Amino acid sequence: MTTLYGIRSCDTVKKAIKWLDDNNLEYTFVDFRKDGVSSKQIQTWIDILSWDILVNKRSTTWRGLSDDAKSNLSVDMIQENPTLIKRPVLERSDQVYVGFKKEIYDEIFKNNT
Repeated sequence: MTTLYGIRSCDTVKKAIKWLDDNNLEYTFVDFRKDGVSSKQIQTWIDILSWDILVNKRSTTWRGLSDDAKSNLSVDMIQENPTLIKRPVLERSDQVYVGFKKEIYDEIFKNNT
């Protein structure tokens, strides 16, 4: 089972969706804005990846946070502001990947393409 999380209007998410579609791979897409993401899901990603990998510190949302909020970042804050999550997040089997690079997706799905 493959699930792609992101925001449909995000250019990087669009590239990942196009790659998956072009390779005829089945996946479920979850839009952070439309569908939301649970605090449990976010915590799982943090446990697997770490805060530094998951949180998009280049985002407008991050830059708009106060220094205090940045220092006390929480799962609830990320759930309320899903644009703080780097996109896309790809779950495949028990693995989680952040971002999109064709070469990495080629490797992840090498047995399916």
